[in-house]
Amino acid sequence: MKEEYIPSTLIEKYMEYLEFERKLSKNTLLSYRNDLKDFDLYFNGELKDLRYEDIQKYLTTLSNRVAKTVSHYITVINSFYQFLINEGIITNNPCSNIKSPKIPKKLPTYLTEEEVDKLLNINLITPYDYRNKAMLELLYATGLRITELVNLKITDIDANNALIRVFGKGKKERIVPVSDIALKYLKIYVTQYRNIILKDKVSDYLFISNSLTNISRQGFFKILKKECKRVGITKNVSPHVLRHSFATHLLKHGADLRIIQELLGHEDISTTQIYAHLVNEKLKEDYEYHPRNKIYKEDL
Repeated sequence: MKEEYIPSTLIEKYMEYLEFERKLSKNTLLSYRNDLKDFDLYFNGELKDLRYEDIQKYLTTLSNRVAKTVSHYITVINSFYQFLINEGIITNNPCSNIKSPKIPKKLPTYLTEEEVDKLLNINLITPYDYRNKAMLELLYATGLRITELVNLKITDIDANNALIRVFGKGKKERIVPVSDIALKYLKIYVTQYRNIILKDKVSDYLFISNSLTNISRQGFFKILKKECKRVGITKNVSPHVLRHSFATHLLKHGADLRIIQELLGHEDISTTQIYAHLVNEKLKEDYEYHPRNKIYKEDL
């Protein structure tokens, strides 16, 4: 029988800190726990007195992983040891001089405005069609993360001021404006069809599933895939692609990068700057159509 893994006391203490003080999401906590489990097992729970050389040796076991994964491991382990220093448990961080591998920049996938129009052109017949329309319109209008969308409550909607209250990463609250079109279909769904889906049951959640609970991330993903297939969008579209589309289209039409940062709930502007790269790449691509561009390049 396989022996059950029991986390070291230090890791348990760190996970409690992440959950109750940093208030990280369940998915982030699970990711941190999985990374630290591998680390913990490799050193048999003897984590307190590790040196730089020990960490380097451990990282060689990850050599077959992609750079992004290795970088995540380093971030998690470094954060763990920084916590131990802050708690006065150790005095030196064995990860302090460890450098993360260079991650090649990959521009995010997004839908064109024409593709978004096709996706949002839903044939509205059933209450579920109206729910799906409201969800997709709201996601594209606000750039919410899928977890933020499915956890919205009725009380988070301020229809009079066209605003919604969102709880993002670390339970941080932000206020996001809603477009007129998204608000229109949100009102139709809430006033005419939400109670039909609920079958006279009661729920605080905004978007209701067939099982009368809030719709799940997986449930939304299936709806999105189905709608993309219906209109012939062949790109690999996830909820995050709609978030990328929201930001890219705003920037393309002149929105300030700092405002987009606030709307997306990014802590660091560098996270938002990827959209500037994306728009710049598109501009370069479009410039290829300039009538004198080929002549100029041929004369060089």
